[in-house]
Amino acid sequence: VQLQAYGGGLVQAGGSLRLSCAASGHIASNHFMAWFRQTPGKEREFVAHISRNGGTVFYAEFVKGRFRISIDNSKNTMYLQMNSVKPGDTAVYYCAAMGGSRSYEYWGKGTLVTVSS
Repeated sequence: VQLQAYGGGLVQAGGSLRLSCAASGHIASNHFMAWFRQTPGKEREFVAHISRNGGTVFYAEFVKGRFRISIDNSKNTMYLQMNSVKPGDTAVYYCAAMGGSRSYEYWGKGTLVTVSS
């Protein structure tokens, strides 16, 4: 499985940005895909995950009501719609997919999101 995240960039506080994660290879239908983020000096943190059929989603508390995760299986692409962004959302965002161990085994290269105040 290969993942590629893109769509990062510079956005003003209060604005919106949509990240995409293109997947190739087989990801089981009962496995999840997720977004994580990381800032320098901090550990990578969970942002949101979604089941392959899109029926189950879960968000970290700090993005609830602002970010929306979705998936388009016809395009093998997962999205993260980021609304009402804050400077604290500045980070490198990574997409990930579960493997046979049901842990996040597959990771894409990150895409940088910078939120200016």
